[in-house]
Amino acid sequence: MATALKTNPGDDKAGAEVREAVVVRFAGDSGDGMQLTGGQFTLSTALAGNDLATFPDFPAEIRAPQGTTFGVSAFQINFGSTDIETAGDEPDVLVAMNPAALKTNLGSLRPGGLVIADSGEFSARNLAKAGYEVNPLEDGSLAPYQLLAFNISQLTLEAVKPFGLGNKEALRCKNMWTLGLALWMFDRDRQPLVDWLKSKFAKAEVLAEANIAALNAGHAYGETAEIGGPLKQFTIAPADVAPGQYRTVTGGEALSMGLVAGAQLAGLPMFFGSYPITPASSLLHTLSRLKEYGVTTFQAEDEIAAIASAIGASYAGQLGVTSSSGPGIALKGEAIGLAIMTELPLVIVNSQRGGPSTGLPTKTEQSDLYQAIYGRNGDAPLPVISARSPADTFEVAIEACRIATQFMTPVMLLTDGYIANAAEPWRMPDMDGFERFPVTFHTAVPEEGKQSPYERDPETLKRVWIKPGTPDLMHRIGGIEKSYATGHINYEPANHQKMTDTRKGKIDGIARYIPDQEVELGAAGGKLAVVGWGSTFGPIHQAVRRARAKGRDVSHIHIRYLWPLPQNLGELLKSYDRIIVPEMNTGQLKTVLRDQYLVDARPLNKVSGHPFKIAEIEAAIEDALGESLS
Repeated sequence: MATALKTNPGDDKAGAEVREAVVVRFAGDSGDGMQLTGGQFTLSTALAGNDLATFPDFPAEIRAPQGTTFGVSAFQINFGSTDIETAGDEPDVLVAMNPAALKTNLGSLRPGGLVIADSGEFSARNLAKAGYEVNPLEDGSLAPYQLLAFNISQLTLEAVKPFGLGNKEALRCKNMWTLGLALWMFDRDRQPLVDWLKSKFAKAEVLAEANIAALNAGHAYGETAEIGGPLKQFTIAPADVAPGQYRTVTGGEALSMGLVAGAQLAGLPMFFGSYPITPASSLLHTLSRLKEYGVTTFQAEDEIAAIASAIGASYAGQLGVTSSSGPGIALKGEAIGLAIMTELPLVIVNSQRGGPSTGLPTKTEQSDLYQAIYGRNGDAPLPVISARSPADTFEVAIEACRIATQFMTPVMLLTDGYIANAAEPWRMPDMDGFERFPVTFHTAVPEEGKQSPYERDPETLKRVWIKPGTPDLMHRIGGIEKSYATGHINYEPANHQKMTDTRKGKIDGIARYIPDQEVELGAAGGKLAVVGWGSTFGPIHQAVRRARAKGRDVSHIHIRYLWPLPQNLGELLKSYDRIIVPEMNTGQLKTVLRDQYLVDARPLNKVSGHPFKIAEIEAAIEDALGESLS
């Protein structure tokens, strides 16, 4: 985490090339510490006051064979002095720690971009593992790019030689040497990294000093090497953002804090029942450290036990929360139906991953929308909302808690692998600005007869919430259909019709208590609307902004409330001549919009496991507008 107060920008460093924004990708073997390198570079960038967005990209294999393309781990960061909303289409700088990293990532580098390669790792054996017949550092194949190749491995060994480490331990400092060079290139302060290393290796002083020496050596190489050609410094001015206290935050961190904040605003303790699964596990890791805020975490033996424990906590009067990824949500399906039938508040977080079954565990996709809206047996509706960015998950989590407790319903909150793992600056909020939504438990004893647990608010149709053990309020809920009037088991056709209609009416009615759909950029009506949801926000917004700068009549609409949909959305969509829907699936929101509003929404689909590029959406905008003119 990096926390800093926004200050006024300083003067640009003399002799450095001034850039508005730069995209850097660190890539290497899984054991090379690229995620750590990227994370610490992100910290230094945040402290420098730049706006930023990151994209960690790592393999699903626990430990692929060293030096193979299967084991390449990468971390991309886009940072600059302007609004940064994506991790960038193409890196300007690629740091490749071995041949496999170069082969896997070179295709993403922009023409003329800079390759920094560790020539010490380009041995015949490593070249063969990566599928190279000849050394790309020597055969001229990198001519379209700038190339800076030197033996980082040997330079690292020399830097840490005084500390007496073995060869294997010494080479583990290689990422710090590389980070030191990157800090020099972009004029970053080393001291926060030095402090972090001392803290991380507080019980192993030799390792701390060795890593610090490697960091300083990489920085010194930049200072003392002959400046010219590809090795040069860049100056990126601080971003012009509102004053306040900022910190870097990942989606997992912001979502965890949002869930805690939501429980606090509801006046409830929170129970989090979960089973580890990529990319949702970070919630369990973060929430387990927040016990002082009334959070109980439980790592269950399986997905079904995880959600069942959360439902039990909600029955007992706490805010139950569970999380998983698509495969785990499938396993939770019957229990989600139980939460819908019992009408208990429950927040279900789905951090989506790529593909069916095990699929692509470490890649990103948006392919669980059908599952979220429709994917249960019986008519079992529940509200579905989604986050657009890592920082946005904080407010979305609070909203999920509000809807769950105020309408007595489970709520599905959709994020994805990109949101969960990526980081961006977050202006720490003033919690006094959030409206509380305290829960009231039912305690009034009926004058005659037994209490019906399905006594309802006539406006919202939410049922009463009775804590077990409340005097004279014994009641029964469960998965078998109950009588609308008494709560007893009831199989009568008319009763089931009424209960099904009531559950549906309650969820449909939530549309009256959510904001109308706004236009993020552009006019409410025109030639073209680009409609998105979730993590496609950044690339869509930038693409629409660029198209509008060219004079194109295009607007951006981004939907947070996916079910029920905002009340004005149908009328808004019908005010455009054409609609395109970019999604990281095969067209799920497109189908929902067609079904609900009979609009001619056209799909723009991508299921590669990677986010959309701005250029891909820009091209789709030009195609759509070109068709409308023909």
